[in-house]
Amino acid sequence: MAGRIRDEDVALVRERSPIAEVVEEYLQLRSAGGGSFKGLCPFHDEKSPSFNVTPSRNLWYCFGCGEGGDVITFIQRIEHLSFTEAVESLAQHAGVRLRYEQGGYTSPGDQGQRQRLLEANKAAAGFYAGRLLSSEALAARRFLSERGFTRADADHFGLGFAPSGWEALTSHLRQKGFTDKEIITAGLAGQGRRGAYDKFRNRLLWPVREVTGEVVGFGARKLASDDDGPKYLNTPETPVFKKGHLLYGLDLAKRDISRERQAVIVEGYTDVMACHLAGVRTAVATCGTSFGEEHLKILRRMLLGRSNQGGKVVFTFDGDVAGQKAAVRAFAEEHGFASETFVAVQPDGLDPCDLRLRHGDGAVVDLVEAKKPLYEFMIRNVIEQYDLDTPEGRMAGLDAAAEIVASIRNEGVRKLYGVNLDHWLGIMDEEFVQRRVAQHMRSSRRSRGTGHRRAPAEPPGAADYAPYDLRDPLVQLERQVLKMALQYPYLAGEFDTIGPEAFTVPQHRAVRELIRAQGGVAAVEAVAQWAVRLREAAPNETQRAFVTQLAVEELEIYGEPDEHYAREIFGTIKSHSINRQVANLKSRLGRLDPSADPEEYQRVFAELMAVEQQRRLMRDGVGGTT
Repeated sequence: MAGRIRDEDVALVRERSPIAEVVEEYLQLRSAGGGSFKGLCPFHDEKSPSFNVTPSRNLWYCFGCGEGGDVITFIQRIEHLSFTEAVESLAQHAGVRLRYEQGGYTSPGDQGQRQRLLEANKAAAGFYAGRLLSSEALAARRFLSERGFTRADADHFGLGFAPSGWEALTSHLRQKGFTDKEIITAGLAGQGRRGAYDKFRNRLLWPVREVTGEVVGFGARKLASDDDGPKYLNTPETPVFKKGHLLYGLDLAKRDISRERQAVIVEGYTDVMACHLAGVRTAVATCGTSFGEEHLKILRRMLLGRSNQGGKVVFTFDGDVAGQKAAVRAFAEEHGFASETFVAVQPDGLDPCDLRLRHGDGAVVDLVEAKKPLYEFMIRNVIEQYDLDTPEGRMAGLDAAAEIVASIRNEGVRKLYGVNLDHWLGIMDEEFVQRRVAQHMRSSRRSRGTGHRRAPAEPPGAADYAPYDLRDPLVQLERQVLKMALQYPYLAGEFDTIGPEAFTVPQHRAVRELIRAQGGVAAVEAVAQWAVRLREAAPNETQRAFVTQLAVEELEIYGEPDEHYAREIFGTIKSHSINRQVANLKSRLGRLDPSADPEEYQRVFAELMAVEQQRRLMRDGVGGTT
């Protein structure tokens, strides 16, 4: 083994490795005055920059976590290297030939493990790139051509082809002086009973590079239909390939990300290529894993601009179910972002590669420019699952979306989304919506305080009997009406004229349907047996228990109910019902585009006028209700 690196060579490496330039390979720096720079510390999570670099002294220090040192220490910490490995890595970039105390210069056998693995991957990338022009790689070139990529594009991204032989690459690397152990450790080969064999065979390959440009692994796409392996195969975890810390294309995109303060996250290698070629040169992709906290930290450091505000992170997803799930995963990470987070979804399900192929470069640019804030995307995605043409659907959609709005930490942003939610649902009562959001916030805090996480709101029809707030005046009114129908059917003749839309709670509608199925209150002959009859007709124990509760619970009035009270309570619930119909139709009208569908617009408008007329008649006391 080589001895200790000579002190004068270490000093030369420091001299030829300007600390600001080295650090900027990993994070964005801005001037701090006096010739110093600052940025977000890569060694602990922070929102405001406390990491300082002083080029005149070739030192860095973080006032947040107390870490500091010179350029060698920085590489040691950020790349998890030993002192020797860090010096050797910097020496390679600086063009310094190292000497060791025991004599001799740097040789392949003297290099640390990390450097050897990087050299092996670099040699493999060259080997694969050369094979892309071979006759055996016809399917690989056809794959690229069919997706709109040229030979120049392949050269730019360093694409290659892995021959179908079992030892093509392994034999090549052996001739270069690499041992089987090194080839296997680099993830380029596997260990078989007869020795090492190539990991990638008959596949199109993308070299995956560190932010510094060093090849650390590969992503490989199968080409043969009879290949029973996965569609995409990535280098396994190795000492240099940590997929949770890698973003494909970051070495090419880092300057544009820092300059434009925007990063576009796509889902695949071809999508990165398509975006860059279309002019969206801030695109990157994960390498066989979902976007996570470590990826977030990398981008945060790149996005820091001239202020403490982060840049924009734009996720692109397909418009299909898988894309929706990907957006939900991204939303789960949202609270960790200092940046503004957006979603760009192509409604027809085309990914950026297919979009460019079918509609050209401009369509890819337009996709990114048409991005929506991630919160808006999630809220709209939730409320679209509900029937907004009914009061029940809008209320269910409100509760589901209010849970998301309540999770927004910034008070001002949360309030504005509450206003937007009111308009998106067509409720037209901002105070009511904001109160609902506040209720969800309190509920969430109570859940956190007891160590329980509140389950997300269920979609319509998920449960026949959802809990409801007994403090809600409308719930109290509906409950009173049902108690009148069960306990005083001889006063509740008007109950049979009330439609299901008058009840906003599923339990209440179910009891109304049960009464109707038994012939309504008009069919009651024996008042004493009426509640028992309904209980026996109930389809399940839950409804039986609810009917029993309504039958024995006292009416919330002074004294005994009479005909006047009956008229009042039934008239009130009818009035509430018709008011909701009016709000319903106004909301629907507001969501329609008269120029796009004039017939539907006119139909809904006419229906609104008819219901408004009915409301006026009711208000004037026509028809026996006041």
